[in-house]
Order: sequence, then structure tokens, then C-alpha cells
Amino acid sequence: MKPSFDEMQATPNAVREHYRGYDQWLSQQPRDVMKSRREEAEMIFRRVGITFAVYGAKDEDGSGTERLIPFDLIPRVIPAQEWEEMERGLSQRVRALNRFVHDVYHSQDIIRAGHVPVEQVLQNAQFRPEMMNVDVPGNVYSHIAGIDIVRAANADGSGSYYVLEDNLRVPSGVSYMLENRKMMMRLFPELFSQHRVAPVAHYPDLLLETLRAVAPASVNEPTVVVLTPGMHNSAYFEHAFLAQQMGIELVEGQDLFVKDNFVYMRTTQGPKRIDVIYRRVDDDFLDPTAFRPDSTLGCAGLLAAYRAGNVTLSNAIGTGVADDKSIYPYVPKMIEFYLGEKPILNNVPTYMCRKSDDLKYVLDHLGELVVKEVHGAGGYGMLVGPAASKKEIADFRDALLANPAGYIAQPTLALSTCPTFVDIGIAPRHIDLRPFVLSGKDVQMVPGGLTRVALKESSLVVNSSQGGGTKDTWVLEA
Repeated sequence: MKPSFDEMQATPNAVREHYRGYDQWLSQQPRDVMKSRREEAEMIFRRVGITFAVYGAKDEDGSGTERLIPFDLIPRVIPAQEWEEMERGLSQRVRALNRFVHDVYHSQDIIRAGHVPVEQVLQNAQFRPEMMNVDVPGNVYSHIAGIDIVRAANADGSGSYYVLEDNLRVPSGVSYMLENRKMMMRLFPELFSQHRVAPVAHYPDLLLETLRAVAPASVNEPTVVVLTPGMHNSAYFEHAFLAQQMGIELVEGQDLFVKDNFVYMRTTQGPKRIDVIYRRVDDDFLDPTAFRPDSTLGCAGLLAAYRAGNVTLSNAIGTGVADDKSIYPYVPKMIEFYLGEKPILNNVPTYMCRKSDDLKYVLDHLGELVVKEVHGAGGYGMLVGPAASKKEIADFRDALLANPAGYIAQPTLALSTCPTFVDIGIAPRHIDLRPFVLSGKDVQMVPGGLTRVALKESSLVVNSSQGGGTKDTWVLEA
């Protein structure tokens, strides 16, 4: 594996220009002061309730675990010109993905042109035939997208950004981006007077603006709600946080009902019509009359109201067909097909195990590659070859042979590193970045996103469910 790109250090003795002011400040901070600040942050996060549930994990008493996502005090810093290029690439990518989802559920031009295999779409577990020929406001399907970006070192020592995956269904993590910034401003206010850090606090305003912009055309003053599966969901803190920040109601399926193809919310003053639902519930559970009949998380009749154009769902039903890892390799082709442009942000080279030549290569190089389930998420169902045991590699070989189409593989990228305050002191740890892209009348985003960090030494897995933490992300204004 190539050496990692160091976000802060250009050489062992030279700091990159955009980190110089911060590095000078950091060198003057006693370790015990940083340690006490970290403890203060943890105490505040715990008091506020910024936790996530770990499915399948149990505490000693047998109950499910609620955990803090560890917060690192050392920010990831991105210079203005780098962000501007990334922002253009993200906007381009999300516009093409929205065009693709619309096309899939309408004329299917890209399939007929032979650029995406028909079976990859129509046999995809996330393809929803119920959405065929359903028109949605502005032809926008993924109003909130979380695009995972990594940086890898080039031979000349520079670093290039790559898109690792697209999250178009119910991407999470934006609350941690916002709370991390608040925490840094609370703990180190002097840093924000010394640096021109682009703000992120207006994200809830942009989100509400986006949601209101995609309301049914006949509605002038739309009523917007956040639909949560409930307090036992791993991201419940975020659902409640965003509803509170936008000043709108947080509802569960039992709070809603459908009458004459309109959706209503039960209130103490009587039924209130709902126009836009920012849903944090997966497709399968949204409507027991259309999808899983055993679901208690959704609202009966919701799909019919949606198909009638009387309510907008953000994100739309069926967006998952575009964030499946088996579709990811085709996104550069989508950008060229729909927009007539070359991709600004590149994909990571990807082997599709359903192809016999790719499968043979992957089986011969399992110890060198990262292998992922096409429907996997959260760092589960994944093999990191260089870090895997012989038994893990053997088990994955069996799984691949049994279901090749269920997997893709990629080179083991040496994700860039950022200095991180860990128990042994300050040490490099691997990171990625999840910017949040909003699509309504326009495509908008706040500068930066959620930086996730693999806290275990040499680990490349940044997911919170696998022990990863988060950092504040600074985009420096020009």
C-alpha cells in the first residue's frame, strides 16, 4: 500500500500553508489542557444526549448500548480553492444521480443506450416498480445526499480526492457536523478569531428552504415534518435535533393518517394537513399497505397520497437504486450521458465481482483488496484484505463464490491522515469526509461536512459503528 497523504504535514519538517496558523497554536497547548478539554467535550455531549445506538451490541446487563461518537479536538482544515473544486464536483455528481433516478422510473434512456445493464437496475433490491412514471416536484429524488470523499496520495506526493460512495436514501451524520462546530467554538473561541473559517450553522435553514421548495405545486405555505422510526433508532438524536433546529414537528408513523389521498397529522387542535415529509424511515417500512405489511413505523396509504402528488417525500421512494454499490461504477458514465461533462471527482477503481474476469482477479488478490457487499452499510459486510486474518479471507472467498453479484472490490486506498489527539498524544489517523448536498430549486451545501476518523492505529474503517470518531471540518475562506 502506498504511503498516506498527510493533510497537515507536507514533509516531516514542513507544515502545509493552510495549517500553519493552527499548528503554531497547537504547539503552545499543554497536553493536560487538551486532555481536560476533551473530557469537557465528552461530558457536554453526554449531557445533551448526542449518542447513537449500536445494534446487536449489549451492555453487561444485557440492554442495548447507547454510545457517544468520540469527538477529536484537532480539526481537519481544507483551503478555499480545494473546497471550491470539490463543491463543483459534488454538485455535478448529485445532479447526474437525480437525472439517473428520474430516468430509471421513466424512459430508461441510459439503459436503452447500453450504458447501464438492465439487470443491474430492474433486479436491484432497491428498485421500486411502484415509482414507475410517478412525477416528483422538480424531478428531484434525492433532496439530501451524503457523498463520502477520501483522499489518496499520488506518486508526486500530492493528494487526489475520490468519491468512495453515494448515500442517497436517508444519509445521517449532519447533526454531528453542526454539534462539532459548536463544541469547537465553545472550547477554543480564540481559534475562530484567528482563522476565517466558513460557517456551517445555517445548514438547518438551507434544509428547510430545500424541503419547502419541493412541496406540491398547489401549496403556498407548506407544512413540513420530520418522520422518525422512534427513539430506539440509532440516529434518533439527529432526527429530533434537526426538527428542533428547523422549528418543525417531529412525528412517528402513528401520528399520521391518510384521508382522500391527503396526509394529516394528529394534533390537539385536530387534524393538520402535511405537505412535505423529511422521512428518516427506509422505503420498506413507510407504508404497510404497499411494502412490508408488518411495519408499524410508517403510515397506511402514504404511497397512494404520494403517487397522487399530494405530499412530497424527502428523499423520494426508490432513490436507493442509485446508491447501491453495484451502480456506483456507472456514475462517471451518468455524468457524461446526462450532463455532457467529464467528471470533476473521480470514482475509486472498482471490480464488479459479477463479471468473471473481475471475480477471478479479486479471488487471486483478496489479501490486497477491500471487498464490500453491494447492499452493505455502516462498515458491516466488508473485508479489508491487508488487515484480515486467514480465516476471514477464506470465509469471504466462500461468500464471493456463492454470490459474486453481491460484491464489489476496490484497491486498499491509503486514506489520508490527519493529526488526532489520542491516548498516546497526537498521532496521525486515517480520515474521510461526508459533505451534505441539498437539492431543491438549486443545489446547495455548507462548506465542509462531517470528517470521520479511524481512531485505531492503522485502521481504515472510519464508521462510528466500528469505533470511529469525528472531527470538526474547517473550510478556510479565501
